[in-house]
Amino acid sequence: MLIRDVEIKVIRGDITAVKADALVNAANNRLLMGGGVAGAIKKAGGEEIEREAVSRGPVDIGDSVVTSAGRLAARYVIHAATMGMDFRTDESKIRASCRSALNLAAGLDISSVVFPALGCGTGGFPCKAAAKIMAQEVHRLLFCGKSGALKEIVFCLKDEETAGIFDKNVCGYLEYMTRTLKQPFLTVDAVIESAGGIVIIKRSNPPFGWALPGGFVDYGESLEDAVRREAREETGLELSELRQFHTYSDPGRDPRFHTVGTVFIGSSSGIPVAGDDAAEVRIVSRQELAGMEFAFDHKKIVEDYLKEKERGR
Repeated sequence: MLIRDVEIKVIRGDITAVKADALVNAANNRLLMGGGVAGAIKKAGGEEIEREAVSRGPVDIGDSVVTSAGRLAARYVIHAATMGMDFRTDESKIRASCRSALNLAAGLDISSVVFPALGCGTGGFPCKAAAKIMAQEVHRLLFCGKSGALKEIVFCLKDEETAGIFDKNVCGYLEYMTRTLKQPFLTVDAVIESAGGIVIIKRSNPPFGWALPGGFVDYGESLEDAVRREAREETGLELSELRQFHTYSDPGRDPRFHTVGTVFIGSSSGIPVAGDDAAEVRIVSRQELAGMEFAFDHKKIVEDYLKEKERGR
């Protein structure tokens, strides 16, 4: 697919055999090239790639460095530190390393860069989640950053199943974000009051963590209809006594893109059941809420809600 004159592709194959200006290596922060993608790149391109990389490390997790590409059919290797020497990764590390690799590629005056599934090999991170995170960072670069001379961003996966996951969750996701929605994106969130507290969900997609039920407003949909739909889809609950609480518009409130979110307060007497985008759903007391951490800016929203309740509103 083409976005702002940059072609986004998902292919199946051996990343070391792809002809491109730069290949991205899913690296550790010491830039040692052992197994996985790093080992394959060193084997195909030569140990001089590792020696050059190590001479530039260690780096912070999330940072990237560039080296020559040895015998590979590429000009550069971009080493994106997705983990430390404990070989553990997570959403924030993958997001930061993908962002830094894209920014580095954009600054190299090159036309093509090829990514593996960052964090999904040695790091064991779920492919679907990694694909969405990486798609979000491509979107951020193309709409909020500077893509330089880049004309092609390729995701190269070694097997058909992973390639299918990336095709759906990179190309499909970007198609939806660029063709259907326009930035800044409108979102809604619901503070659902129920017996014993309010309803929160644990997100099954990145950004992970606990959150208020909510999501994007579809074209032709009112805010009220959107929040009722999102509550129904994520918790199975029907909202009543709905009222607007506040609109939150800080451009950094969502790590993926610029969103403007309107929060509603409603009530429900039903039993919540986790649905779309919700790995878990809970009713949490006001006392518990104060000490919890949330995705997005939902901690601030919860704090504002609790202050209102203290004032008796």
